Amino acid sequence: MAGPEVVSRNNLGSSLPVKNVQLLASKNLKDIPARYIRPEFESEEILDDGSIQIPVIDMSKLVIGQLGYDDELQELHLACKDWGFFQLVNHGGTEIIEKMKVVTEQFFNLPLEEKKEWAQPPDDIEGYGQVFVFSEDQKLDWADMFFLYLLPVSLRKMRLWPEKPPSFRSTLDEYSKEMHKISMSLFGSIERNLGVEPGNLSRLFDKDCKQGIRLNYYPPCSHANKVIGLTPHSDADGLTLLVEVNDVQGLQMKKNDKWLPIKPAPGAIIVNIGDMLEIMSNGEYSSIEHRAVVNHEIERISVATFHMPDLATTLCPLPELVNDNQPKFMNMSIEEFLRLNLRNTLDGKRLLNEMKIIY
Repeated sequence: MAGPEVVSRNNLGSSLPVKNVQLLASKNLKDIPARYIRPEFESEEILDDGSIQIPVIDMSKLVIGQLGYDDELQELHLACKDWGFFQLVNHGGTEIIEKMKVVTEQFFNLPLEEKKEWAQPPDDIEGYGQVFVFSEDQKLDWADMFFLYLLPVSLRKMRLWPEKPPSFRSTLDEYSKEMHKISMSLFGSIERNLGVEPGNLSRLFDKDCKQGIRLNYYPPCSHANKVIGLTPHSDADGLTLLVEVNDVQGLQMKKNDKWLPIKPAPGAIIVNIGDMLEIMSNGEYSSIEHRAVVNHEIERISVATFHMPDLATTLCPLPELVNDNQPKFMNMSIEEFLRLNLRNTLDGKRLLNEMKIIY
């Protein structure tokens, strides 16, 4: 069901207000409210024997001339092509990531009334609240979130940037720069793997890029097998960089129609391909459906950073990748694609599939 029409280009969507799940969880409810019960996920098969793990990419080797560069570049290509997910180690962002983890936990530990100071306005998705909620009878995720657009800097809505804890704003600004730097390095390696002229892909995510961040809080639930932390979906962006704040496992990706738990490597950033990169690569790389499950006893906290081109950019397969092939996706502006994404409930890869060209 579509959400209300949004006329401001700076507001790409909106979401209905819902109850705070962190508060619900603190009440130790005997019965979970019906809107959170998701029986359709109970019977799905999970690959949890530990024998399959997503690839690990060493970013320190992805430097031209570095020992092992060619092999690591090939490993990155296979990770993007065959998995759509990988763990990035030796990325150099450890210090600011640790600071971001601290302020994220401190924010979610604030009293609810204080967190509400930065609640989502009625016509926006930025702020503390929830997204993808469009009807009063819609099933809900067992989670709270805080979403902001960080880039371009000129469009930051500072009134929605928390002033508690005191170091939150400065830490978030540093974190934004670090995640953008890491993503740009990855896009440079990816365009080499795709055989794209240097800059033809990476420049789209550089100077005028759109960067968003979502802080996720998944409270524990005594009926964790009956709820879902985040509905199965693929990300709309180009690349998502995820940091697990408190090392509680919960992220799962779909592999061969089964759910594979992703076990975070120490200090790693979990990276996944988004819909936009699948389109730009003309299907060479694929965005992957994933979800978050809930722990019975302890909360899970994570920070996801999303990277996409400027809103005015035309989203389409890169010309170099369709010279000898037909384009597999129709053209659409980044702005239109995001609006469509943010006006619909999460539903696997439905929107991307609707953009595929059938010959």
